[in-house]
Amino acid sequence: MDTQCNLLLERLKRGPITPLEALNEIGIMRLGGRIYDLRQAGHDIRKEMVEVHTRNGGKAHVARYTLLEHTNA
Repeated sequence: MDTQCNLLLERLKRGPITPLEALNEIGIMRLGGRIYDLRQAGHDIRKEMVEVHTRNGGKAHVARYTLLEHTNA
């Protein structure tokens, strides 16, 4: 597994993450791609769509990913 996947896995062990959090906290711009890699490696990760408020007062829906079980992959 590459460095981004390792960083993401460690972050997921602490709780759910959204694309903006992934970018701000660990520098991952393509969170969905790294989630795919982790799933291919055997990790059980759930995706939930959540509503967030935008800076201009609007709303947007984004993915929030949660690690459901820890594996030794």
